[in-house]
Amino acid sequence: MGAAAMTYSQPYVLCAGILVADLFVPPLAALPEAGQLVATEDFLMDSGGCAANASATLARLGVKARVAGKVGDDSYGAFIMHDLVRKGVETSGISTSRRYGTSKTVILPVIGEDRRFIHTFGANADFSAVDIDREALAGASVFYVGGYMVLPDLAQDDLAALFQFAHAHGARTALDVVVPAGDASASLGDLEQVLPFVDVFMPNDEEARYLTGEEDPRRQAEAFLRTGCGAAVITMGGRGALLMDQTQSIEAPAFDVALVDSSGAGDAFAGGFIAGMMMGLDRAETLRFASAIGGSCCTQLGCTTGIFTCEQAEAFLQAHLLPLRIDRR
Repeated sequence: MGAAAMTYSQPYVLCAGILVADLFVPPLAALPEAGQLVATEDFLMDSGGCAANASATLARLGVKARVAGKVGDDSYGAFIMHDLVRKGVETSGISTSRRYGTSKTVILPVIGEDRRFIHTFGANADFSAVDIDREALAGASVFYVGGYMVLPDLAQDDLAALFQFAHAHGARTALDVVVPAGDASASLGDLEQVLPFVDVFMPNDEEARYLTGEEDPRRQAEAFLRTGCGAAVITMGGRGALLMDQTQSIEAPAFDVALVDSSGAGDAFAGGFIAGMMMGLDRAETLRFASAIGGSCCTQLGCTTGIFTCEQAEAFLQAHLLPLRIDRR
């Protein structure tokens, strides 16, 4: 469905943040030696990055999604625009950088090992608060930002003002971050202006460790709640997820799925969680639903290729139990 054919009388989610053109190499038995040629199945070219993945997940689940981000004036930017439209995402919020080319990543999965990434940051370095249309933001039911802390032109006070504006117009807010591995400068100070306006904060446990200095996900979540967010959801890969708000904590294991590629699983989880919010599910059912969507992402190569439809997710949840530990606070 083309962007011009889409209407937004229905509630929608505005997803802002990182956009990337991803090139996936199929899982390798081992990295090639110097000078060695390794033949594989076909590569996968896909739109990626937090904002692209979350919005595509939402569209896959039948939730209206708009995306705001920045690409370069090049064939990779044109590909991202075309691919997101193909996936059912409205793309009028994507603008073109005059300074940088489109962000690109090559993903190299090796069987039994973590993935390798080769990345150029590109136009994401040029994305700022002024690139988010206030009319689109005012009409959104949920405003999600993905990739904060690696968007150098998106200042903390500007992001806080965006979330405050969204709240003032009746939207719920969700935030995900990217903290580069080993970034010793990351701290809760990077979030202290923002989190009071965030309804759901969704880092992974490694990012949460860098930000809080805490190893235990419960202590991480408590630190985020003290800083002001409504709920903290800590994703832990194959160990599941923890949700904590002022009244309860909920721990969920991960679903057992056939792992092919975990790229984008956190973004898929975020999209699933927001979809659950839009559907009016309670906290526990939202966590189950998001866990199923995140798990489905891992079953095929690419960030969104394997993601369930809403009907597939419902059938999966009926067939697979996910026991939760719920503690009142």
